[in-house]
Amino acid sequence: MKILLCNDDGYQAQGIVALYEALRHVADVEVIAPEFNNSAKSNALTLHSPLYVQRAANGFRYIDGTPADCVHIALTGLLPEQPDLVVSGINNGANMGDDTIYSGTVGAAMEGYLFGVPAIAFSQVAKGWAHIEAAAEAAKNLVLQLQPQVLTYKQEGAAPAWLLNVNIPNLPLDQLKPVRLCRLGRRHAAENVITQQNPHGETMYWIGRAGAAKDDAEGTDFHATDSGHIAVTPLQVDLTDYKGLSQWQPLFAASQAAGA
Repeated sequence: MKILLCNDDGYQAQGIVALYEALRHVADVEVIAPEFNNSAKSNALTLHSPLYVQRAANGFRYIDGTPADCVHIALTGLLPEQPDLVVSGINNGANMGDDTIYSGTVGAAMEGYLFGVPAIAFSQVAKGWAHIEAAAEAAKNLVLQLQPQVLTYKQEGAAPAWLLNVNIPNLPLDQLKPVRLCRLGRRHAAENVITQQNPHGETMYWIGRAGAAKDDAEGTDFHATDSGHIAVTPLQVDLTDYKGLSQWQPLFAASQAAGA
C-alpha cells in the first residue's frame, strides 16, 4: 500500500514524525508536508507565487506552501503514480465539529479526496503531544483495518473515494476505547479577538480561541472523545442545504415568474 503523508503543523512536527514511524513498517510512505506551521489554512491553494520543494535530512520533502498545496503538487507533479491513500496528521489538537471547516489537516486530506484518492485526517484531542506514540499506533491500526477498502476503491465498479476525520484522545494505548462512528458536533462562536499595541503604537489583532463545545450530545465526536473513544466521522464536500432548497423555492420561484 502506497501512502502520501502530509500535515498542517510542518514537516518537523512530532505528530507527523510519529505517524511516519508507525506507518513505514506497514506501507510505502512518502512524506510531503509544509515547511512551517499552516494551521487553519483549510483548503487554501497558493496561486500567485511559485512554490519550492526541498528535501530534509530525514528524507521528508517539504514545500513553502499550504497543506493543500503539498497534496496538490504531490498528486499532479511530484509522485510517479497515484498513492492508494492520503493520510494527514497527526494534528496538534482536535479537529471536531466546526473545526473541520478551518482545519489545514482536514484540508490536506480533502485535497486527496477531491483527486479521487481515499483520505484520512488524524488529530489528537488535546494540544501538547502527550501520548503521541500511542495515537500513532492507533492510527496505524485503523489504517490496517481500512486497508481492504483502500485497495478496492480503484477496482472497476467499486465505490468512490471516501474521506474520514479521526480524533484520538491523549491516552495510553491500553486506555484508548474502541472506535465510535460519529457525526460532527458544534462549537460556540469563537472568543473575541485579542488586541495589542506594537512598538509603533499601532493596534495588532490576534484571532481569539475556538469556542467551547455547544453540541456535544451523545453521537457527536465531542461526546465520543470525552468518553475516551476514538471518534471517526465520514465527511463530504457537498455543502448544499437540501432542506433549504424547498424552503427557498417559493421566494425565488416568485421572482423568476415576475422576471419571465
